[in-house]
Amino acid sequence: MAPGKKHSNPKAKISSEPAQPPPNWPIFKPLLPASDLSLETVVDSQIIELPLTTTPGKPKKDEALRVNDRFQVTDEAFANRLWIETGLRELICGNGESEDEGEEVMGEGERKELWGGEPVGLNPKIRIYRYSKGQFFGQHYDESNVMTLNTKPTSTPVKTTWTILLYLTSPATGCQGGETVFYPDDLPGKKNVLEKEIVIGLETGMLLLHKHGNECMLVSILV
Repeated sequence: MAPGKKHSNPKAKISSEPAQPPPNWPIFKPLLPASDLSLETVVDSQIIELPLTTTPGKPKKDEALRVNDRFQVTDEAFANRLWIETGLRELICGNGESEDEGEEVMGEGERKELWGGEPVGLNPKIRIYRYSKGQFFGQHYDESNVMTLNTKPTSTPVKTTWTILLYLTSPATGCQGGETVFYPDDLPGKKNVLEKEIVIGLETGMLLLHKHGNECMLVSILV
């Protein structure tokens, strides 16, 4: 997530959903040191994985066909915990890189170009999706959001640039399906970064990051 310019968004949608209190989130288990974790690039500057264990006529936006169960809550405290307590901040901001011989370390300018600016945190809007047999999330594009983070000592205007998916189930837990699929894009005037479909299998606890907004690839969830 990168800082954005201060301006109003006339197209912003006003949610009619009633405010919900944040749930009693579970305590995170002890973590590996950030230096023992790594980001794995699936598609350069577009798709990045943070594995659970360390190892050496298409639809317009908001028009995807989706059949699933969804829980949504705005929880700044939980978003901040995900950002800080999981080692994600160190990986994204470059404070926890391994110094193994021969490993390339990304510079500050490269990181800003990759993430779309200076990363400052996560969107506090948390969504949990559950897919039952026969349910799915059709081909779609994820949009960017312009918002303000309640950072200290002053608030920070930001624009989201990446989607983060955290998988809660996997084939090891009896789950069948649920893969995230990225497709070659043939929209006029848009650069196509894929030559064929890429399917990302799920593993409990794995993070998947993919760029959204104007550079979002066509994506779907299969079940």
